This record gives sequence, structure tokens and C-alpha cells, in this order.
Amino acid sequence: MMATSYNAKRDEDGHQSGTSGLVGAGNDISKKPDNTAFKQQRLPAWQPILTAGTVLPAFFAIGVIFIPIGIGLYVTSNNIKEFEIDYTGVDASSPCFNCSQSYSWNSTKPCTCSVPFVLDQAFEGSVFMYYGLSNFYQNHRRYVKSRDDRQLNGDTSALTDPSKECEPYRTNGKPIAPCGAIANSLFNDTLELHYVTTNGSQISIPLSKKGISWWTDKHVKFRNPGGNNSNLVNAFQGTTKPVNWAKPVYELDADPDNNGFINEDFIVWMRTAALPTFRKLYRIVQKNSVAPTLPRGHYTLHITYNYPVHSFDGRKRMILSTISWMGGKNPFLGIAYITVGSICFFLGVVLFIINHKYGSRTNSADVSS
Repeated sequence: MMATSYNAKRDEDGHQSGTSGLVGAGNDISKKPDNTAFKQQRLPAWQPILTAGTVLPAFFAIGVIFIPIGIGLYVTSNNIKEFEIDYTGVDASSPCFNCSQSYSWNSTKPCTCSVPFVLDQAFEGSVFMYYGLSNFYQNHRRYVKSRDDRQLNGDTSALTDPSKECEPYRTNGKPIAPCGAIANSLFNDTLELHYVTTNGSQISIPLSKKGISWWTDKHVKFRNPGGNNSNLVNAFQGTTKPVNWAKPVYELDADPDNNGFINEDFIVWMRTAALPTFRKLYRIVQKNSVAPTLPRGHYTLHITYNYPVHSFDGRKRMILSTISWMGGKNPFLGIAYITVGSICFFLGVVLFIINHKYGSRTNSADVSS
């Protein structure tokens, strides 16, 4: 009887009847999910019932927990000492003005300048030196893709035949190593820090260029062709330097552990920034076991001005910063915790007043009904 009525419905819809209808019904039945709690959506579920007794304690708890955490993070961030100096040379009175106006990628003679500054307080513990750039969009899609990770990982086939993503910095008569726009725009200013004594003499501050990159980048993502201990001149034979570089990649450093693709300045630059104003770690100021790492007083920053920024209205800065257990200076996390905690606590107070004023009426109406 069920099959007959089913076939009649099929006939009304303009489909075949009879045996074909039975086959169709069997197919429909076979597509039915198994009669299990999971497939039939009969699993037990928990649905919270939001009442004043559950919502108000949650708001107050979030406020009580988040506000002290935010205050702690904010105070910790403010205790981090930081000093920043702009050495772009935009103003005519700047010591680097002549370099900023005359230097370009095609310049063969380096331009040097010195910027004096004063530290009003001593920097103790670990001190890091950063370089900062503004109005430089490393997050541009074509810029981010303009690299060959196989080449940077030491693949010899990618060394002689770079990825097409590197265009127009893929070849220049010979294959370019490293190829791409990121490598071609490598930051190459040289920064040296000197402490000026009371008698006017200058003492060079020791800066370490080791340990400024991520361990995984240094030991996993970046490798020289033929191994890191190979003869780099022979390993990079048949390639040429990037267009804007003054020397090939195998001459970046005299230290074989910091040369070629595993050069830490190069590795730090290849990790692109998300925002147009950014900073990257340049050097680590070596700690002094007795005196402060950087005592208060007069300093001079000696700059070899190799990186032109005038063409894109950029700015260059040098930043000195200490660190804490939460990293560098960044008050945003503390402000965010304080804001969220304050909003929750305020909402808790408002809802408590509303519940205290109108909750009894609602309960009385429910009882009478």
C-alpha cells in the first residue's frame, strides 16, 4: 500500500512508476543517516539559562580579575626604559641632512654622519638596539610573495633557477641570490654607539650581532647551499648579487657562521613586518657585570648612511630599550585588560541595580499568574 501511494505520487510529479519507483524508494531509504544519537542529533546538550544569579557574578569576577592583571601589565610596561632618536636627516639642521639629500642606491661612496644624544637615566640589564622605519609597506602582497624559500633553504636547483615570484628581481644577467624584492631592499645602515666621557674622549660600546634572529629561522628556514660550512664563493658561483646590494651575499660577514643566507641581519630583515611603521632588532648591547649596561650621560651615534628613504618619504630611527618578563615596551595589553575589566564591572553594577529595582516585580507577576 505504501509502495502504491508512493508510485502514484511519482506519477503525479511526472516520473516513472512501477518497478523504477520501488528502486527509487530503496535508494532514498539507503541515504537515510544511521539511527544513532550522533547522526540523528540526539546527543545530550547543555544550554545555560542566563539569570541574574549567574550573569552578575560572572561580570564582577571578570572585572575583579582583569583590572589587577591590567594594572600589573601596564606598570611593568611603563618600567621598561626606552630611548628613540630619529636620524633621517629631514631638517637642514640635522647632522645627517647632507647624506639624506645626496645618497641613493647608485651611490658608490658611503656617507657618514654622527648624532649626539643624552641618556637621562642609566639602562641596566639586557639592552637591545633596534632600527626603525616608517612609511615602508613590507605587508604589500606582491612584496611579501617576492622571495624563494627553497633558495633560502639552500636548494641548489633554486639557486640557479629562482622562483618566478621573485620577478623583476629574479635575474640580472645571471640568477640573483638571494632573489626577490624583500632581499633587494635589505636595510644596510651601519650603526655604532660611543660613550662620551667627561674629558671628551669616546669609548666604543660593544654590540653583539649574534642571537638577534629567531632560532628556527637561523637553524631551520635559512641554510647556505652545500651546507653552512662550505666554501661560499664556490657555492654561489654562477649567481649575482641583488641590484641594490653593494656586495654579494657571501661577503656579508667575515664570520663563516654569520655569512651568506644565515647572516642574522639578513634573516631579521626577511621576516616582514605587518605595519608600515616597524622596528627590527639590530644589535644586543653586551652587559657589564659591575656598572650599568649603559650609564647615564652623553653618547654619539655614528651612522654609515647607506639606506635612502627620501624617495618614499620614510623615516629612520634608532631605539634603545630594556626588556621585562613580558618582552619590550607595549602598554596596549595592559590597557586592554583594564578596559575590558572596567566595562564588565560597570555592566555588573548597572545590571545589579536593574535587577534589584525591577526583579521583585517580575517575580511577583510570575507568582500571581
